[in-house]
Amino acid sequence: MSSADPTTPSAGTLYGVGLGPGDPELTTIKAARLVRDADVIAYHSARHGRSIARRIAEPHLSGTAIEEALVYPVTTETTDHPGGYQGAIDEFYTEAAARLAAHLDAGRDVVLLAEGDPLFYGSYMHMHKRLAGRYRTEVVPGVTSISGAAAALGRPLVERDEVLTVLPGTLPRAELARRLADTDSAAVMKLGRTFGTVRDALADAGKLDRAHYVERATMEAQRTGALGDVDAGDVPYFAIALVPGDIASSVPDQENDDHRIAPDPADPASVRGPGEVVVVGTGPAGRDWLTPQVAAALSVADDLVGYGPYLDRVPPNPRQTRYPSDNRVEAQRAAHALDLAASGRRVAVVSAGDPGVFAMAAAVLEVASEQKYRDVAVRVLPGLSAAQAVSAAVGAPLGHDHAMISLSDRLKPWDVVAARLRAVAAADLAIAIYNPRSKARPWQVGAAREVLLEHRSPDTPVVLGRDVGGAGQRITVTTLGELDPELVDMRTLVIVGSSTTRVVERGTGPVVFTPRHYETGTTTG
Repeated sequence: MSSADPTTPSAGTLYGVGLGPGDPELTTIKAARLVRDADVIAYHSARHGRSIARRIAEPHLSGTAIEEALVYPVTTETTDHPGGYQGAIDEFYTEAAARLAAHLDAGRDVVLLAEGDPLFYGSYMHMHKRLAGRYRTEVVPGVTSISGAAAALGRPLVERDEVLTVLPGTLPRAELARRLADTDSAAVMKLGRTFGTVRDALADAGKLDRAHYVERATMEAQRTGALGDVDAGDVPYFAIALVPGDIASSVPDQENDDHRIAPDPADPASVRGPGEVVVVGTGPAGRDWLTPQVAAALSVADDLVGYGPYLDRVPPNPRQTRYPSDNRVEAQRAAHALDLAASGRRVAVVSAGDPGVFAMAAAVLEVASEQKYRDVAVRVLPGLSAAQAVSAAVGAPLGHDHAMISLSDRLKPWDVVAARLRAVAAADLAIAIYNPRSKARPWQVGAAREVLLEHRSPDTPVVLGRDVGGAGQRITVTTLGELDPELVDMRTLVIVGSSTTRVVERGTGPVVFTPRHYETGTTTG
């Protein structure tokens, strides 16, 4: 690691930039300017890759900065690191600091984003401790989550000589209760898994009836209410408990103390703005494959519509209504979603993979083209496709020109499928084959292989990817001549290489890729 002098003119400056509690409009002018002009933008995230700090800063990003995503190796889960959880985190902070130091040594200014205020329970402080003594450092304060939560409630926390105490919810119940009893007003941070303990401590201190709950303060999905009414199983990490002081709470002539959690999805009048349909792709497997854009759309939806097994991939939320259906009723599903949106609901139509690849986007848009739905807003958000997932799992067999073809003849005749296979094979394109086999179509993989062999060598590499990203992931690398149809089922995606696709044996197994160039004299046939 570098030992650069903080006064070295050639070294960059580290900026710890507070972005406020969530609403991008609560970002200070200075913070927005630094984000816009940064050489390097850095931000922390958990392994799912979603960064709240980056999302807040997004309206101010120039699009030209280098981005450094500092992804925690663990959050609350266990680890096999020899130093345990703390050892894994300390190693991560050391490595992250080295990454930022490399940019600073090169003369680049680094803006490290932080939710709220950088030095208030923020991840930035760990980089500050490691780098502030070696580089020029400037901290830009931001609106804290406590300020944002108090504003969301519309309630003052302290008045005159009252004392506000800030507590982490990770303290033991008895210690929390003691400190809560000894203060006039309190803010308890880091709820999530600690919520039950915090609620019990508030009851022990005799302050549960005065406690308020704020979730995702100032963000679109903000919730507020009486803390005692909140379900512990529905509390995220970004939630806070507030207990205003007695003097601050005393408002003359105030008779109605509204503790309802709003909005109420069951009440159309409480839904913010007009309804819309958002068609989303959840990727090929679990949460790690979900894009932040899709996750945000799912988080604000009132209703989820989709094929039952795909809906099961979305964690349940009692605020939302689910409408599962069979996989063969796409038009009816689309019409149902559009009808719900027309009544003012926010509807997410859920597809696996990418909704625009043999999935629900086309079906929804086709039904939405009918006159009665012309005024219903429809958006399509992309997801990681099965073809991308399988290709990446084995290397880059789709690294050059390629095609995607579905073997299903439910919506088009087999003669059309076969003709397209011949055309693509003759054009020497790599092919990602969807829907290769079902109980009603066990013969089509073998038939497709024979069609392809009319134009492709038996030695052409073939990749079979089943349940990529899931617990049953299986990758098989074979050839077109040796392809066994019995290894293929409906959950398998088949990739057939082109004439230039290569298989290279490495220490970790075979790697398959299609070069992005053609050697002189390469022919198709």
